[in-house]
Amino acid sequence: MSSRQFLVFIFRSVFLGLVVAALILLLVPDLRRGAGFGENWFSSTSPAASRETYYSALSRSAPAVVNIYSVSIENSPNNYYQPRQRTSLGSGVIMTKSGYIITCNHVIKDADSIFVALQDNRVAQAQIVGTDQLTDLAVLKVNEDNLHVIPQMDETDLRVGDVVMAIGNPYNLGQTITQGIVSRAGRTGLSNFVDFIQTDAVLNQGNSGGALVDSNGYLVGITNANFQVRDERRGTYIVDGINFAVPYELAKRVMDDIITNGKVTRGQLGFVGEELRGRPGIEVKAVAQNSPASIAGLEPGDVIMAIDGIRLESASKTLDMIAETKPGTVLEMEISRNARTITMQVTVAELIIPQQ
Repeated sequence: MSSRQFLVFIFRSVFLGLVVAALILLLVPDLRRGAGFGENWFSSTSPAASRETYYSALSRSAPAVVNIYSVSIENSPNNYYQPRQRTSLGSGVIMTKSGYIITCNHVIKDADSIFVALQDNRVAQAQIVGTDQLTDLAVLKVNEDNLHVIPQMDETDLRVGDVVMAIGNPYNLGQTITQGIVSRAGRTGLSNFVDFIQTDAVLNQGNSGGALVDSNGYLVGITNANFQVRDERRGTYIVDGINFAVPYELAKRVMDDIITNGKVTRGQLGFVGEELRGRPGIEVKAVAQNSPASIAGLEPGDVIMAIDGIRLESASKTLDMIAETKPGTVLEMEISRNARTITMQVTVAELIIPQQ
């Protein structure tokens, strides 16, 4: 190669290099700003994809949470007894493809008509299937197709410290997500109507009946209420960070009973008891007159050691077991009374809840 040819080759190479560099600067703005090639520059992953996020979990669960509007007609003396329409706001959760929805009883109580707004902008009128006062739950039914059902599992195994998110429609602002942890895990037996899940995920008016989901989007509870305190100076006020939800397992059991039987049936024996410290058994503190326990001969001071051969250690679990027993079932109780062991038969009665 002659010196002239060599110079031509060098010139062409430099020219091509400048053209390629100009194209790269044109196509990659970061290089023009001096950012250079970062360590992840050649990766196809966007910055958003590397964030800590619950987007996927909410994509599975949020479309199943609906807005509920219950309409009632009131004749108030403040309005000269003229009919006046009142609309209450709440949330609900689609539980089945066939259109069953769980919400809170206080959301739809005394409603003349109920409307459900789905997240795909459909609005449907709902019918009440049944309610349960003890858990403050209600089951509704809508006749719609292509419903998004919330992800569910048989056992949530919820633990204190688990991350949870509340999905609902506070103040009719539209679907809103709040996030927190489980502060206390509730019991799931049918006798339980106080010991709910406690969480610091924020709940406001309109959240009632919405979904409490875990970090994978599975339903773990039905949001119910926040903690309120009555003060002589301040009146009734909400305590921040203390909110409640009905455990999923309990809500599902209540829903299934309502769908099958139209109501929740609970057994009861009519006694109050508590655990003994340091030894097994449930000490009887009080017995209701004419109750199954009274008819069987149970007395205050007795210690119930076993029911149908099952040794007793927890008062709450004992009440759950009785509540979940079909009324009319005969149980055998082993009683310790004055250092003597007594066996008695008792027939489970149905727990009747006065209508409020």
